[in-house]
Amino acid sequence: MARPLSPQMSARTSRTFSVEVPGTIDPRDLPLRQLNDDAAFEEYTEETADGQITRPVRSNVTGKIEDYELVTFKVGDPENPKNWSKAYKWYYTMVVAFTCFVVAFASSVITADLIGVEKEFGVSEEVSLLTITLFVIGFGVGTNPCYFSPGPMAFAPLSEMVGRKPVYVVTMFIAVVFLIPCAVAENIGTLLACRAIDGIAFSAPMTLVGGTLADMWRNEERGVPMAAFSAAPFIGPAIGPLVGGFLGDHKGWRWLYWIQLIMSGVVFALLAFTMPETYTPTLLAKRAKKMRKETGNTKYVTEQDLDSRPMGQKMRIFLIRPFQLLFLELIVFLLSIYMSILYGLLYMFFVAYPIVYQIGKGYSASITGLMFIPLAIGVLLSAICAPFVNKHYLSICAKYNGKPPPEMRLIPMMLSCWFVPIGLFIFAWTSYPDVHWLGPAMGGFPVGFGFIFLYNSCNNYLVDTYQHQAASALAAKTFLRSMWGASVVLFTNQMYNRMGYQWASTFLAFLALACCAIPFLFYYKGEAIRRYSKFAYAGDEEEAAATEKK
Repeated sequence: MARPLSPQMSARTSRTFSVEVPGTIDPRDLPLRQLNDDAAFEEYTEETADGQITRPVRSNVTGKIEDYELVTFKVGDPENPKNWSKAYKWYYTMVVAFTCFVVAFASSVITADLIGVEKEFGVSEEVSLLTITLFVIGFGVGTNPCYFSPGPMAFAPLSEMVGRKPVYVVTMFIAVVFLIPCAVAENIGTLLACRAIDGIAFSAPMTLVGGTLADMWRNEERGVPMAAFSAAPFIGPAIGPLVGGFLGDHKGWRWLYWIQLIMSGVVFALLAFTMPETYTPTLLAKRAKKMRKETGNTKYVTEQDLDSRPMGQKMRIFLIRPFQLLFLELIVFLLSIYMSILYGLLYMFFVAYPIVYQIGKGYSASITGLMFIPLAIGVLLSAICAPFVNKHYLSICAKYNGKPPPEMRLIPMMLSCWFVPIGLFIFAWTSYPDVHWLGPAMGGFPVGFGFIFLYNSCNNYLVDTYQHQAASALAAKTFLRSMWGASVVLFTNQMYNRMGYQWASTFLAFLALACCAIPFLFYYKGEAIRRYSKFAYAGDEEEAAATEKK
């Protein structure tokens, strides 16, 4: 006998969404943008004895209340990704983390031999840098009235409609195909056009990896897997110039694209032939369809069949809501600026390191690539520390009976924000040509160490603050971050030439230092800001208001 649906579980009436906290739900597990705010989500979060939950629904035809059977996973269901063995889950975690690494690697590996492109096609340095800019723009541009390329703001909602695997496989196939003309390009137009298409295609895996891990791991299990994933987007850009330096020096710039093709081909094969579908709503929708076909009973459904938003409302949420949050919400706006500056610093390093080492010290591209190793070590060390940071947060949760204010997420950010300006000051004032090479290289270590803590704290704070709007808040941050990261490489050379190596890096250090005020602002004033927000979760006041309506 299917149990009846309980009335408490809706997106707006209870604070149930968080990341890596037992007893809460990661919003990436749910089709929040597909369903109405008062939709019931127990179907996707709970296992039942007989795999069904009875939901009464008023018929549009008769006007009477009719019972429908929401299809769920059964207790211990082997088809539930969260019940897979640890070995399977770790294998798939490594596949998607490697995917993320390859995409990040592809964004930076070409920086090692831009001079080769300039010489072969007779173009300026600014034009060769467009191979980076157009690729990174693809990470942030979505389908909206102003931009017509299907970037991450389209791929995330698309995965909610058709599942994660089809989006992974199709976009990786497109990326692999368009890497071939990049490697054999006979003119700069071909290279730039295909590079832009690759950026758009590669943005899908970067968008979906976090959700895939949320599909497989329960919140209390997710600390170490998420740490592995978090390191990949920052390790990739650090390793790219290292590998690219040696390849560019010995094989030429075209091999920087052949290596991307080889690695991306491996990823495509792993995703297409070994990776199953993991998205719970898609799996349950297939099960419901199968049950309707086998039994002839049309009342076996999913919540998406019963309570899906109208398409016009979905499109507004997918395309307009991120920009509403970006420009109307102070929390989203300032944190997006902060993350954009950090992302820009990472891409500026790809230009600044060759300036300091190749122009300043006369090193080769391959030796210059080795200077990124301290940056990579810093990222790895912070990833190792990430589970301990999460353990500390769980102790804070216990003090607040499992529902700490979102501002508690900012503590790691408040502590780690200082590492980035410290690293930049070291890089700045050891970048003289006659100073030992270890000086500026070691400046990358604290920068790399600070990145993951800042990145994770920001994402977790946005999820806890915006709850059912979290996907749109993260999309807004990604859009602005990618636009800025794509732009900075175009003026980094000019900035270093006009301001000098030391003062250009010092300017960036002061910019990062000024941003350190942002987490402190929201730690002390975030609750007051949320109280007057149209979109943010308001805390006890909202729960009390919801209770009064019942």
